[in-house]
Amino acid sequence: MVVSENVTILLRTIVVFVIILTFFRFMGKKELGELSLLDIIVSLMIAELAVIAIENPGVSMIRGLAPIFLLIFIQVTLTFFSLKHQKFRDIIEGRPVMIIENGKMNQKNMRRQRYNIDDVLFQLREKGISDIREVDYAMLERSGNLSIFKKDETTSIFTLPLIQDGVIQDEHLVIIKKTKEWLLSELRKLGYDRIKDIFYCSYMEGEFFIEERDKKYVQH
Repeated sequence: MVVSENVTILLRTIVVFVIILTFFRFMGKKELGELSLLDIIVSLMIAELAVIAIENPGVSMIRGLAPIFLLIFIQVTLTFFSLKHQKFRDIIEGRPVMIIENGKMNQKNMRRQRYNIDDVLFQLREKGISDIREVDYAMLERSGNLSIFKKDETTSIFTLPLIQDGVIQDEHLVIIKKTKEWLLSELRKLGYDRIKDIFYCSYMEGEFFIEERDKKYVQH
């Protein structure tokens, strides 16, 4: 009886392992720090449900795996919508937030993100920056990492997307010291009247790089 139960647990472990491995492979190759809030929540819940499915031989595999498959379905569905719509992605995963702006800490944004001065200084030190006065802009990414733009190096080192998925990135326009009106005017000169037709647009050293939604690459 004990041997039979142990064999059942081992078989359940293999089945659950294969399912979870397939799920994480389907999620794509992401580093731990790049996992979204949705990924983390679903992963934790699946881990708990997997233990229950393995350690309770009295519960049928279908009943034990049903909640796991439901979570996978929810995760895949929400991920699909987040890939198609940036606004939906912002709701699910949040948006990058400006922490340092024009060399000064944005205390309002820091409070909203529960981000204190020690957090800022720690990440600055990690990137070899000893004085906050060296920083022009710093943006808190979805992953929790701080992207830092030093003074006099904003436009020469970093290429920032000005448009993603047909949506203008206002925070990035602020960093390169340009306005939305300027962007729209420049795009009209290049023959782009509909922002929604642009999948990706960046600007560096006076040149635009534009990728249209139909996968055509255009550089101007």
